[in-house]
Amino acid sequence: MPQKDPCQKQACEIQKCLQANNYMESKCQAVIKELRKCCARYPKGRSLICSGFEKEDERLTLKSISK
Repeated sequence: MPQKDPCQKQACEIQKCLQANNYMESKCQAVIKELRKCCARYPKGRSLICSGFEKEDERLTLKSISK
């Protein structure tokens, strides 16, 4: 049986917030920040939910290096 994603709760909170606020990300920054904090607690690849943030962070790092 696969393990539960450690950041699933935070991801669900983001979905609830977005639905409640007509998908305006600016109104959900606090819950997005909580998900990022959760993702930072686990090694890369441990959370499928966090994989999107990991890819975004890699892209930002590559951008700053190339400047």
